[in-house]
Amino acid sequence: MNIALDMMGGDYAPLEAVKGISLFLAEGHKNIILTLIGDETKVKELLEAHAISLNNIELVHASQIIEMQEHPTRALREKKESSIAIGFQLLAAGKTDAFISAGNTGAMMVGALFSIKAIEGLLRPTIGAYIPRENGTLGLLVDAGINSDCKPENLSQFATLGSLYAEHILGYANPKVGLINLGEEEGKGNLLTQAAYSLLKENKHINFIGNIEGRDILLDKSDVMVCEGFTGNVVLKLAESIYDLVQRRGIKDEHFDRFNFEMYGGVPVLGVAKPVIIGHGISKDIAFKNMIGIAQQMLEKDLLQKMKDAFIQNG
Repeated sequence: MNIALDMMGGDYAPLEAVKGISLFLAEGHKNIILTLIGDETKVKELLEAHAISLNNIELVHASQIIEMQEHPTRALREKKESSIAIGFQLLAAGKTDAFISAGNTGAMMVGALFSIKAIEGLLRPTIGAYIPRENGTLGLLVDAGINSDCKPENLSQFATLGSLYAEHILGYANPKVGLINLGEEEGKGNLLTQAAYSLLKENKHINFIGNIEGRDILLDKSDVMVCEGFTGNVVLKLAESIYDLVQRRGIKDEHFDRFNFEMYGGVPVLGVAKPVIIGHGISKDIAFKNMIGIAQQMLEKDLLQKMKDAFIQNG
């Protein structure tokens, strides 16, 4: 198993990425190769400073960096020696098995879509986000912001992808899938949610429980919460603001502490042919450690093949 990391992506790169690698390797992972892509001199110095053995590490030099503010498509086209571009080159060539970055989100999405491609039969990949729930468990929100305009078929496919992720990575047997809507009753909502409801009811790959409302999102009513990316991103940003608010007000609460999204690492791009994990730009060591862990789980559970099988069956 070979997991590649963009060492130059994120506000605190490459230091926090190296610290995260140190935390991950301290857990005793021996059968994993980490391919570190970035400024080889800087990365090697930090690895030595943190006493990290190179036994399970491969260094790949990248002479360029895609900055956060750059246009994704143009940057990937013009900066072929950047850490993100090289990361996707290695993944597409089969030299690595997964790719992680806390760098330019747009460049990561463009790279995933055009270098790795979507699973056959999938209209659009989606991106998931974790939602901490009152009972101490995590829910999965899909789509979290990359598909602001959707068709009903998109939402049904997002539900399938999210359900498989919730089952095999989050550990829910027969995860409950809910459609975020403005009422619980069938027939509520706009044209999109009304049409999506019918498709979700017919989707044999999911355990559809019907509509859920905004007040249900932080409860355990559904394990997978489905919506288009416009709504999903509003929900995600609101959840992130809750953590910022309680921190500013000095509130100490076990539940609200779980709104620190760094503890979960990055979010997966669901529906592309190989594992791609996107981290927040402010990711620090724990986030990087957890991102590596997510990629490891996706590979060990052969999640991508399970997703491919689901869409082959649909065909």
